[in-house]
Amino acid sequence: MPKTSDTITPETVEQHGLSPEEYERVLNALGREPNLVELGIFSVMWSEHCSYKSSRLHLKKLPTEAEWVICGPGENAGVIDIGGGQAAIFKMESHNHPSYIEPYQGAATGVGGILRDVFTMGARPVANANALRFGRPDHPMMKHLVQGVVAGIGGYGNCVGVPTVAGETNFNPAYDGNILVNAMTVGVADADKIFYSAATGVGNPIVYVGSKTGRDGIHGATMASADFEEDAEAKRPTVQVGDPFTEKLLIEACLELMATDAIVAIQDMGAAGLTSSSVEMATNGKAGIRLDMDMVPCREEGMTPYEMMLSESQERMLMVLKPGKEEMAAAIFEKWELDFAVIGEVTDTQHMVLEFGGDVVCDIPLGPLAADAPEYDRPYLSREEYTEWAGIEPMAARPDSADPGKDLLEMLASPNCASRRWIAEQYDSQVGADTLQTGGDAGVVRVHGTKKALAISTDCTPRYVHADPYEGGKQAIAEAWRNLCAVGARPLAVTNCLNFANPQRPEIMAQFVHALEGMGDACRALDFPIVSGNVSLYNESKATGGGSAILPTPAIGGVGLIDDYAGMMTMPFKNEGDAIYMLAPEFWSRPDPTRSHLGKSLWLSIVHGRDEGRAPPVDLAAERGAGQIVRRLIEEGVVNAVHDVSDGGLALALAEMALAGGVGAEVQRNDKYTKAQWWFGEDQARYVVTVPADKADAFNALVAEGPESTEAEMIGFHRVGTVGGDSLLGAALDDMREAHQSFFRDWMER
Repeated sequence: MPKTSDTITPETVEQHGLSPEEYERVLNALGREPNLVELGIFSVMWSEHCSYKSSRLHLKKLPTEAEWVICGPGENAGVIDIGGGQAAIFKMESHNHPSYIEPYQGAATGVGGILRDVFTMGARPVANANALRFGRPDHPMMKHLVQGVVAGIGGYGNCVGVPTVAGETNFNPAYDGNILVNAMTVGVADADKIFYSAATGVGNPIVYVGSKTGRDGIHGATMASADFEEDAEAKRPTVQVGDPFTEKLLIEACLELMATDAIVAIQDMGAAGLTSSSVEMATNGKAGIRLDMDMVPCREEGMTPYEMMLSESQERMLMVLKPGKEEMAAAIFEKWELDFAVIGEVTDTQHMVLEFGGDVVCDIPLGPLAADAPEYDRPYLSREEYTEWAGIEPMAARPDSADPGKDLLEMLASPNCASRRWIAEQYDSQVGADTLQTGGDAGVVRVHGTKKALAISTDCTPRYVHADPYEGGKQAIAEAWRNLCAVGARPLAVTNCLNFANPQRPEIMAQFVHALEGMGDACRALDFPIVSGNVSLYNESKATGGGSAILPTPAIGGVGLIDDYAGMMTMPFKNEGDAIYMLAPEFWSRPDPTRSHLGKSLWLSIVHGRDEGRAPPVDLAAERGAGQIVRRLIEEGVVNAVHDVSDGGLALALAEMALAGGVGAEVQRNDKYTKAQWWFGEDQARYVVTVPADKADAFNALVAEGPESTEAEMIGFHRVGTVGGDSLLGAALDDMREAHQSFFRDWMER
């Protein structure tokens, strides 16, 4: 029996985030009272952050397979085949609570953690992306949070040498007390050299590599699994501290060792540190694990096994090596000036056994820690009950726009439509010399040494998800699909970061369940499987000045493939005289006055101060058809600019194309719609394309042929106008540019 010197009281159990019922399960699993080390291990492994106890039941319903999927959810990251013997490996993950408490280090270590998830599997990271959500700009903390988060992302990614090529940043009062920082990394590996986490081979050595273990980040996983009280500042010690230069050394050392045949299994030490990495490796290999805690490299004196197991110090990895490979592996890590220590071995006991000072200080069966961890089927409202609870009604009165040009300028100057140049310029987007596009619908990076390129997009419209979780979940997937199609990429797979509030509230659980239903239906309809992801719950705050629950935010990271990057498409207007068309579902030619095209739109919010109406419906057959036609138009060289229509509607899409190209356009409205509906409605499945005069016949013919797939819907097209001039909708291009750049410039200078 393990050495026990700690008295476990109900207060101790509560401090570790376990309910009385869960503690009873601990007692039953052990057949005795745990000591403090064992209680700490149960607490982090059974936290929402590690166990997914409120979400596992519903995550199982998502589509995760396709012929090009090599590895779906369950490993460190998802893996897809990109041809030529190569694979793309990618994942998105949250660092929300740490970034609110300590924005620079919280965001920086979020980037570091997701990088490790990817290179753990044998990939060299080639691109980073992010999805950020902040509260009101006039909130007293928000400027500090934005500055810290952006600096942290840039500080880590720039120093480690991985370009940041895509992302989104939005503001809403719902994030006043709980911001969201979701980080994504994409890497490339040889498809026959993917590394997994299953520890096998009784007697095989377990080695610790990277940085030493400190006291930073202890209870980080538990903290990330609870909402904020008023003492957020007191939780600062639970935030990890990152070192991107050490991470760069760790990447190179791991990839060098991976080029040999020494590694049996490998796992990064992320949330819950040495605990989660060792438990996951042993569980995945259906083995046991014995660790000698005296051998763990520590950077502080007197660290206890409890502290070592729960520390979330950064830049650390755990490996299982083949016998006899220790000396060779140690030499590699010594060359890169990193710690290397043999700290244990694989066993056949299916227990985690920890020894310290000659005593056994922990002996836990692995089943209850992982596979048999609590799983809850929490109650949730039906879609109808949720709509009633949220008070979502159709718009009572539909305003029109008296002056679309004036409205456009007002929108361009608003926080949610303003240029993100201030943010983008703090990220190194060109390091590695393979970046082909940033600032458009998707970031694009060349697969080094080939003609292939990977397109990356992050997307979600939380106000839609709040209004209708099912349609909002569909829309998040559909927008990622559109953004990839718009640059000429074939969408292949999705990662996600599911940010929601307290799942013990039936209305919040309804948001989660119905959003996943919508996501799943969209992924199935678009052949766009989900191969990795992360769940972040309890995103709500009682901190001073904060709100309550965040808007439901299932952030989507989409990855697509361009077979030859010479055919990549971009967003800016190119040539004066090019025709501008909008591709849209055929039914869009027949306006239905009962449909709320302006519901939940940015125009309604910014210009009229109204937050009402229902989210726009998402026709997945139309999305599939429009995407297929757009990709074919690009492949055939018929169009020279493409942009999807999303936030802000057609007017904002045209404005972004004009500003990017430095040229205006003469445009006209379809008078079947009101000015507000035509210019600012946020209907889905739409793209703006420009067509040179000599390609007009080819364009007409290709669109008339329709999509390749029988499951897709026919797409219509509408002549919107002609590229040229120095204005749009009566607003001068110079005035548009000034409005677009004014928000961040003025805010950061105040």
